[in-house]
Amino acid sequence: MSTLDILSEDEQFIVRTVRDFVDKDVRPVVRELEHTDTYPEALIDRMKELGVFGLAVPQEYGGTPVSTPCYVLITEELARGWMSLAGAMGGHTVVAKLLLHFGTEEQKRRYLPRMATGEVRATMALTEPGGGSDLQAIRTVARKDADGYVVDGAKTWITNSRRSRLIALLCKTDPEASPAHRGISVLLAEHGPGLTVSRDLPKLGYKGVESCELSFEDYRVPADAVLGGVEGKGFAQMMKGLETGRLQVAARALGVGRAALEDSLAYAQERESFGKPIWQHQSIGNHLADMATSLTAARQLTLYAAREADAGRRVDMEAGMAKLFASETAMQIALNAVRIHGAYGYSTEFDVERYFRDAPLMIVGEGTNEIQRNVIAAQLVKRGGLDA
Repeated sequence: MSTLDILSEDEQFIVRTVRDFVDKDVRPVVRELEHTDTYPEALIDRMKELGVFGLAVPQEYGGTPVSTPCYVLITEELARGWMSLAGAMGGHTVVAKLLLHFGTEEQKRRYLPRMATGEVRATMALTEPGGGSDLQAIRTVARKDADGYVVDGAKTWITNSRRSRLIALLCKTDPEASPAHRGISVLLAEHGPGLTVSRDLPKLGYKGVESCELSFEDYRVPADAVLGGVEGKGFAQMMKGLETGRLQVAARALGVGRAALEDSLAYAQERESFGKPIWQHQSIGNHLADMATSLTAARQLTLYAAREADAGRRVDMEAGMAKLFASETAMQIALNAVRIHGAYGYSTEFDVERYFRDAPLMIVGEGTNEIQRNVIAAQLVKRGGLDA
């Protein structure tokens, strides 16, 4: 049985189309683009043509909506070619779902049609320089006045923020609220006076797409920029959005792990030592067996969480499990790929070193794996066990 068999024929065609794009357009150029840290303009334009930025947008707004399992497998294909391409559409999809679930009708009509085509690309702005996972402790403040809101604060590690035209900005509209989450809102922000992209952060991997620091100083948005039109709902809205975000990160990890496995399997059949292909040496064969087994388990765990999401159930625990296991799996597979390739695994002439640099991002991105374990444990207690 193929993994694609769980999808409809139409969705299978979409995944295969993205796979062909990766094989024909991405893989021949990715090494040069990645090593020169070049923004992949032509590849992003092709993704727009394929409808990749409209996967979470309903047809009535011009999108090409797919099931969450299909979205996972599309993301895996993109990350198999270059993890940065999957990152370029990750936050965008989360913002599309935030608008779809929580936005006013006017907000949906203002943004979703242009997001579906990629004309408007979106990103999230959550993390701040002084804190990471504790989102209730954010310090970016939006003060209401007669004309809307005035925002002051800073965000960091914001992917695509230089090129995105819409930013889902998490901030405090009531800094005195208790508990703190009741004073947090999401503002739909666009580039303008008072918003500065201060610098692009240097990174170990995840090249090509930018990750930036943002500075807000007397930055103004209109009163109708509050997601859903009601203050104080932003923390719960973003927690729901992060369920999709964590599934997306898990799928990225699947793509990186799969690329590392496929390269290793091919190399182990071509490379010989002591008169035979190195896969026939038990130590190398064991690595390949473990890599394939753990990758298969990670994919099934991620698809399970995706199906639960489509069933309308809360999946913070399931998405956390998928993100935790898939990212740790990708890191181990990338390390084993270096072992299998030997000295070539350390060479920039092979893609294995890129996988090894890209894999750690999924361990810390969209909530660290330590936080995922906290979420899983808390949900186990709250739900009364795994199958309660």
